Amino acid sequence: MKRKLVFLYALGLSLCTMAQGWPAGYGGVMLQGFYWDSFDASQWTVLEKKADDFSGYFDLVWVPQSGKAAATKSMGYDPLYYFNQNSTFGTEAQLRSMITTFKNKQIGTIADVVINHHGTNNGWFGFPAEEYKGVTYQNLSTDVCANDDNGAAAAEASRIGVQLSKNNDEGEGWGGMRDLDHKSTNVQNIVKAYEDYLLNDLGYAGFRYDMVKGFGAYHVGDYNTAANVKYSVGEYWDGNANTVKAWIDATGKKSAAFDFAFRYTVRDAINQNNWTVLSDSSPTGINVDNGAYKQYAVTFVENHDVQDRGTTNGYTPDPIRKDTLAANAYLLAMPGTPCVFYTHYLAYLKEIKAMIDARKLAGVTNTSSYQNYRSSAGYYANVVTGTNGKLLVVVGSGANQLNVSSDRYAKLLRGYHYAYYLAREAETPWADKASGKYEAENLKVKLTAVSTNAGAKLVYTTNGTIPTASSTQVASGTEITLPEGETTLKVALLVNGVVGKVITRSYKIAAAAPYTPETIRVYVNTDEVNWKSYVNYHSWGGTHTGTSWPGDKVTATVSVNGKTWFYKDYTLNNADDYVNFVFSIGTAANAGANQSLDVERVKRTSYFIVSSAKENGKFTVRDVTEATGIEGVETDSKLRTADRYYYTLSGQRLSGKPVQRGVYIHAGRKIIIR
Repeated sequence: MKRKLVFLYALGLSLCTMAQGWPAGYGGVMLQGFYWDSFDASQWTVLEKKADDFSGYFDLVWVPQSGKAAATKSMGYDPLYYFNQNSTFGTEAQLRSMITTFKNKQIGTIADVVINHHGTNNGWFGFPAEEYKGVTYQNLSTDVCANDDNGAAAAEASRIGVQLSKNNDEGEGWGGMRDLDHKSTNVQNIVKAYEDYLLNDLGYAGFRYDMVKGFGAYHVGDYNTAANVKYSVGEYWDGNANTVKAWIDATGKKSAAFDFAFRYTVRDAINQNNWTVLSDSSPTGINVDNGAYKQYAVTFVENHDVQDRGTTNGYTPDPIRKDTLAANAYLLAMPGTPCVFYTHYLAYLKEIKAMIDARKLAGVTNTSSYQNYRSSAGYYANVVTGTNGKLLVVVGSGANQLNVSSDRYAKLLRGYHYAYYLAREAETPWADKASGKYEAENLKVKLTAVSTNAGAKLVYTTNGTIPTASSTQVASGTEITLPEGETTLKVALLVNGVVGKVITRSYKIAAAAPYTPETIRVYVNTDEVNWKSYVNYHSWGGTHTGTSWPGDKVTATVSVNGKTWFYKDYTLNNADDYVNFVFSIGTAANAGANQSLDVERVKRTSYFIVSSAKENGKFTVRDVTEATGIEGVETDSKLRTADRYYYTLSGQRLSGKPVQRGVYIHAGRKIIIR
């Protein structure tokens, strides 16, 4: 009987843990599978094709709101239908196929749940009626908050003779659509049916709640209890960590929350070029207090709301404009559940996947503990204790100059302004290339023995079989070469003839398609900062050897539409090549006082304007490449039929401004409209 009671008690604890808003000790990583206006890149069919690349790395993928929206082309934040899942991103059949494919790859799909407000298709209060499983669901005028739209809804209701709810909005309003009263039994029934549909019919794994400041947090707890959902995260957009913790408490700890304080601290460290901002003495977020809330922290460094959308109309984004890799390195090493932004993944796929490999090898979870290792303005380092070992992350401009004891730590990765090390007590092998597709005649993979035994070796196979002591043996630090084709690499630690832990990597290696080196031209206009006679181009990245600070003194100019543009040519040597820049004037001694922010990953002929506006003492840069009407630039480049600039013969705008038949120079390319 005692054993039965112990079993039942343990089962009860297990069920309680499942009912929480996010699992404790969770080692998964989430991907935000969209960015603003990612209408092509986030189609269900496109995301589904990436399932193999996601598998083993991203345990959860948060996708756009999948219901039919009020606008024809919409990111989904103007919801109209709950049970009609034919959206801008694809059909319901395509959505179901993607979710199923993800599930088969052990990837959970996170639904974007937008229930603060609701669109109409017939006047102010004409919500569509929907039928699901024989039940008709429809929001009514009496489900609209009494003070919606600062009283405008009440005035319209009075004019047409309908009633609103007697309850005011419990949170912030959202103009343009009707704010729902979640105290309404009808609203609650609709939301619960909708979430049941998302989980148990469509197959979603969890919810991301949009704009939870707009309604009471206890409703989220109620909805999640009814749904019995394992993963729930709320967008409580607030940089005050204590306020976000209070929201988590108000849900009954039935939901996690995005850690905005973490994001803002990383942004500030980068923008101020002072990595001590990440220290414990700063408000670094809900996940880094080494306390009870780490379980509920979904950390991130950028998302669709704070990215640079190139928008105006008073919207001021605050994107990370440089050190994207360092930001992600810190994100992916720290406790909490990290959520990688889609644009970062697309730009740095292989690097980010290798970081995730390191995180999972060390066994870092959302409740891992950590301590500071070193801190200075030029670099910041933490040791994070995972279930399998201690991961040392170093970020900052001086990250690769920090002297780390090789007796205590083995280096796993290093890159632009970041490095990862693993404590030798982990007793594990390491391969520095993440699984995935590679374009190379031969892929070189560096193997490292992480062990306290100085004589530790490595054994490996390339046919998917488990290595034995008699398999191919190499010393730690050996770089092996893998041929074209599909290879399943298994690597094991070998200490005193005994085979230890095994890791696996799967590669698809194909020779790169023939590539003709391409010359791009980088134009800079400096009228706003009054740099008249020259501009320094400090360049680095890709296959390009970095120029010594402050770079090449460029005096060549061309006049376009009355503006003077400095320009310099660069050669891209392969399809993945790019160049980074800082523009300035002055000498090595004083150019730092007159320099721009970093311009990263330039891969085509581009036009930049150095703005008089500054961020942390550096001039901002506007990319105006997409602007049309730039004529008079001589080039021999031809527009490929599959290029990114699209026009119709009738002059209808598809990209840039409308054009008629004729010859145009746009972004350094000659365009002939016939």
